Amino acid sequence: MTHNTFSERLLAWYDQYGRKDLPWQKNATAYHTWLSEVMLQQTQVSTVIPYYQRFIERFPDINALANANVDEVLSLWSGLGYYARGRNLHKAAVQMQQLHNAKVPQDFEALLDLPGIGRSTAGAIMALAYHQPFPILDGNVKRVLARYDAITIWPGEKKAETAMWQRAEQLLPTSRIANYIQAQMDLGATLCTRSRPDCKRCPLQTDCQAYASGEPTLFPVRKVKKQTPSRQTNWFVFINKDRQILLEQRPENGIWGGLWSFPEGETAEAADHILPIKNMSFESTIPVIKHVFSHFKLSIQPLIFSADANNVVAENNQYIWVKIDQALTLGLPAPVKQLIEFLSSTERML
Repeated sequence: MTHNTFSERLLAWYDQYGRKDLPWQKNATAYHTWLSEVMLQQTQVSTVIPYYQRFIERFPDINALANANVDEVLSLWSGLGYYARGRNLHKAAVQMQQLHNAKVPQDFEALLDLPGIGRSTAGAIMALAYHQPFPILDGNVKRVLARYDAITIWPGEKKAETAMWQRAEQLLPTSRIANYIQAQMDLGATLCTRSRPDCKRCPLQTDCQAYASGEPTLFPVRKVKKQTPSRQTNWFVFINKDRQILLEQRPENGIWGGLWSFPEGETAEAADHILPIKNMSFESTIPVIKHVFSHFKLSIQPLIFSADANNVVAENNQYIWVKIDQALTLGLPAPVKQLIEFLSSTERML
């Protein structure tokens, strides 16, 4: 199949079956495209839609996003995961405001200079928003190309990625770029799925080498999985007489970077060394919280402490005392938000 035939078949399928009513397609500005593409990184469309709608309502344009406090951005991001995306989204909006007149750049290299925008996201913005001939290589497109050519190397390897970028560029049509890029993503999301590809309905089936092999689900080749390690920690939940809790802002680098969490330690005794909190006393535990990251499992034991004083402030505002209900407006990791909601709803407050 020539690259022209590939794109023609894909576009014909898209015209009949492609997704054309996603929220960011209804007013496909560069801002909406950029926001949706960042949210869609490693996240399914069905999960993204409500987050996208809340974001657009609160931040209708780049200026609104750039002028917001990063905590508010992360609060709206809470639960979507991969929180560096939210921080970088805010940083990029600030740079667009300062350097690009509050507009998404129309230059590919300028896009790559912005935080959180890599080659595929930049290509998607150029193709979907500006109708320029740039390929993308998100998870769906990788799967389509890996199966179409029956690539026998794990796509995460440099050699495989280089080959797929070359292939993606070769297959670009000379017209209808935005529809073509959307068609690639739609095919991977709806027919060429990871575990149950619907090859009989696929417009590329007759020339797909993975289909010809009789084992399309063997492609893309999977990375050899290592056993997921487990970790344990304690969260120290200090509650004072004003119904305030003590939260700590995590370092920007690392897990939950920049978000607010409870102070933690490997042992209960470590709570004595967090801050010089007066008249602190251990009260109780609540059930363990389990959270799964992409590379390890975390078991969290919350330990409840009462405290008299609320006037302890650490350097650089690393720690804050905040009302339990008000804490929910901060940028919180999902399990922290879950625990605070439990504290807010329970009758037994310290």
